[in-house]
Amino acid sequence: MKLSLYQLDAFASRVFSGNPAAVCPLKDWLPEATMQAIAAENNLAETAYFVGGDGKYAIRWFTPTVEAALCGHATLASAAVVMTHMEPRRKSVSFSTRRAGDLGVDREGDLYVLDFPVWPSAPAAAPDGLELALGARAAQVLAGSRDYLCVLGSAHAVKTLKPDFAALKRLDKPVIVTAPGEDCDFVSRFFAPSHGIDEDPVTGSAHCMLTPYWAGVLGKTKLKARQLSVRGGELQVELRGERVRIAGRVAPYLEGSIDV
Repeated sequence: MKLSLYQLDAFASRVFSGNPAAVCPLKDWLPEATMQAIAAENNLAETAYFVGGDGKYAIRWFTPTVEAALCGHATLASAAVVMTHMEPRRKSVSFSTRRAGDLGVDREGDLYVLDFPVWPSAPAAAPDGLELALGARAAQVLAGSRDYLCVLGSAHAVKTLKPDFAALKRLDKPVIVTAPGEDCDFVSRFFAPSHGIDEDPVTGSAHCMLTPYWAGVLGKTKLKARQLSVRGGELQVELRGERVRIAGRVAPYLEGSIDV
């Protein structure tokens, strides 16, 4: 069968930056093995699939190796596909998920705004091998349900980090590194080699944990963030109680079809 496939750069105002996501709208779910195989063939951080209509969809995300519990950039890209190609008059979309509850996306001018859950974190002892794998000593380590959060001393330290991905893969959680920003409120990078992604270019879901942390540190609920991967990305985030609003732009790159 032929399936529509879109590729978009999320959290980016131009192509070749931000985080590329593949988006595959479906009439009905494909076998899980097929969705995983397509994601592996695409070889992007995430491929998103959704079914539904009239502004209400069920969504799933796959890395090249596993199904993800939550993905920000591919949700942003999926909403852009819906509101640009499928329902161009619509200004909001809701997505139901298997493990992350209901998610919303609003279109506000040229921004798409995610409504995601807060992921709390708490101070934790650094797991064995973490600092050696990062090649840096963290000023503070926190742990959440999915990730470790390592706070470094400067944006420069985050940007110049050269981790050992094989060592990071042996840890029990992916790792976020973060620090105060220079031309923004905070910066970050995200490493998940155990999930098939050595470094994710821009990670919306990581900001479910980063936003409440930095809101507490900086004493404000609206923040500007940068992810300092090679491609780079810009996010505007806001803490609203138990929810996080994560806004960014989307740059369309490719529209076509695949044969499966």
